[in-house]
Amino acid sequence: MAVFNNVALGVNYISSPALDQAMSLKVLNCPTKSTIQLPIITWGGDIATIYANGNQKETSSSSILGKKGLKFSLKREDKFKKQIESYMSCQSPFLRGTLGMVNMASKLLNQDPRTKLRVIYQHTWSQGGDALVVKPGIKSPRQLKGKTIVLQAYGPHIDYLGKVLANAGLGLNDVKLKWVQDLTGTDESPMAAFYNKDIDAAMVIIPDALALTSNGTVGTGSEDSVKGAKILLSTKSANRIVADVYAVREDFYKANKGMLGDLVHGLMLAQEELQQLVQDRNSKKSLYSATIGSSAEILLDSSKAIADTEGLYADAKFVGFPGNKQFFQDPHYPRRFSKLNSEIAETLGSINLTSTKANLEAADWDYDKLSKGIVQTSKAESGKFNQEAVAKIVQKKNRQGNDDDSLFSFEVYFKPNQNTFVASQYEEDFKRVIDLASTYGGAIITIEGHSDPLGYLKKKKNGSSKVVLQRIRQSAKNLSLTRANAVRNSLIQYASKKKISLDPTQFAVVGHGIAKPANGVCGSDPCAPKTKEQWLENMRVEFKIIQVEAEEDVFSPI
Repeated sequence: MAVFNNVALGVNYISSPALDQAMSLKVLNCPTKSTIQLPIITWGGDIATIYANGNQKETSSSSILGKKGLKFSLKREDKFKKQIESYMSCQSPFLRGTLGMVNMASKLLNQDPRTKLRVIYQHTWSQGGDALVVKPGIKSPRQLKGKTIVLQAYGPHIDYLGKVLANAGLGLNDVKLKWVQDLTGTDESPMAAFYNKDIDAAMVIIPDALALTSNGTVGTGSEDSVKGAKILLSTKSANRIVADVYAVREDFYKANKGMLGDLVHGLMLAQEELQQLVQDRNSKKSLYSATIGSSAEILLDSSKAIADTEGLYADAKFVGFPGNKQFFQDPHYPRRFSKLNSEIAETLGSINLTSTKANLEAADWDYDKLSKGIVQTSKAESGKFNQEAVAKIVQKKNRQGNDDDSLFSFEVYFKPNQNTFVASQYEEDFKRVIDLASTYGGAIITIEGHSDPLGYLKKKKNGSSKVVLQRIRQSAKNLSLTRANAVRNSLIQYASKKKISLDPTQFAVVGHGIAKPANGVCGSDPCAPKTKEQWLENMRVEFKIIQVEAEEDVFSPI
């Protein structure tokens, strides 16, 4: 990479018009082939595809796919526009990318009934492989307003950035976007552009993020890092935003639905076998080494890139059979296919990268048939957070008194003497929390109760003793904790009635009492509210989404 004194040399920013404006639609019919080209990308989820193919580019007859009579030729193609060209000519009838990337192509490809997109399979969620890196002074997503952010044109990060901004009350039009050609490894990548002074933030893959931030801490300015740079948010926390999928041409889907069902079933079987192989790698060293070595050669052009390939695998959350069924068929799942489509279309439509209502359809699989031979047919739900470690982190943050370290926050208010929080009154707030909890499944959500300080201040003015005042403070703290617990319990009950499963260990409850009034602190005591509005603002429960990625003993993904 051409960098001198932490300044990128010769980065060319490019335009990023909608694909229907950037490309002309020249569609060819699909020829009959014995071997079909199947695109893959440099991503951990595609290790399962390689495994399904017999750890080879050309399908092995003894592989999972080979035993089904399928023949594929795997081709790595990380440039999405080139994939689209192959798709239109039917050199390959498949598209391999994130759901956001597929949405970007929908307006172009849906113009012809032959190339209309049909999404057939979800590989993974990104769980640590993608990151938003920022320069000093940016502590939360809401502080990105007016900042300049660089990312790959037509790449995997546009809808990711859009979702993060939306949760901060912003949109893509509230920031300045600069586009580059490549994702990584060249002088035309977001990492290369990040060295320039005019760039405030970059959407990058995790190896580049670690390099820019001195291995995920704070950049020192030495080696490849940028002084003061840090990871604001990665998909380790935002682990339900970037969904990797396969889509196929509508004409090919209709003509080959049975074969495509066999492919999807084979990929599901391969994911299960691969995950078991990784668990048993010490007892199955030969097969494990062959799998990782072949994947390293195919994905990274070197069979020796073992550590990097294992890193790719770790950054991908395989969803398998239960995840696909949930994603495509569960109408209650907050991060379901239809919900993400609407979300992504709105984001991309705001900057004219697609129509505001993308017409994407999913394959109508019979999941009872697809479950044949699958070991795990339902999702195993268990707490993912170490509650003791979470409590220590929250206590530490409270002692430090830093109220600016949350990714997102918002408040709900209650009335004097209120101790119950019914869903009918707080439904919109609960829906917002459920969306955040489902999207940022690797982050802690604190529910922080606050109490009205007016009674304490009146007693102090009337000369009450220190003992009495201390009791009032403690009582207010206990009451605020009780209310925060009541909100948490009501939220989880509301979600359960909506058939939505929340992880109780993700929520940490805090009672501040009168220590952090909405209208501030005057000396050692809360400031007295001057109006009825200020008085009511103190009676609140605050939700905060806190990133804990650096705390390895807090979050244990399953």
